[in-house]
Amino acid sequence: MFLSFEGGDGSGKTTQIALLAHLLEAQGQTVLLTREPGGTPIGERVRALLLDPECGEMTPVTEMLLYAAARAQLAREVITPALEAGKTVVTDRWLDSSLVYQGIARGLGRAVAEVNRHATGGLSPDITFLLDIDPAVGLARAQQHDRIEAEGLAWHQMVREGFLSLARKHPDRIVVIDARGTPEEVHGQIVRQYEQRAGAQGGKE
Repeated sequence: MFLSFEGGDGSGKTTQIALLAHLLEAQGQTVLLTREPGGTPIGERVRALLLDPECGEMTPVTEMLLYAAARAQLAREVITPALEAGKTVVTDRWLDSSLVYQGIARGLGRAVAEVNRHATGGLSPDITFLLDIDPAVGLARAQQHDRIEAEGLAWHQMVREGFLSLARKHPDRIVVIDARGTPEEVHGQIVRQYEQRAGAQGGKE
């Protein structure tokens, strides 16, 4: 299966991805963890540029295209081959992030979906876990502030609403997880949803 984690900065994605991967591996699955932007040598170089606080003059269109470029490389070099080899792929962010951060928060709208149609080749997660948390709480949790995290609170609130809007449009794929609890409580929600949805898709545990 192809699983993705989404959510605002400081929502706890890194912790929850590690916990789920450990569980899946204990079940006998071969799990590949990745992230985007990143996950490939080219993607990691693009990531460094995108998150560099000194690149404050980067235009929204440039940002959109760089994210799509890193995603295209990751899809073809890493994710597709892993899925074809029977592995479970868990990624920290996928296309939903660009639809929200660039499409909604940056105001680029449909252009993001069109560009990424080519970038992803139609590759879409089977299940997306959206870790939802108040941006003020999430940003306070963040250990450091990159170029994206440095945006104002109102901008991050727009991001949160954008993610929730996507979840309402795609309830068959995106499950909203209340990220306010302890890591163990949040993990419990994710496991319940994973077992329910994976079973509904044919028991591909």
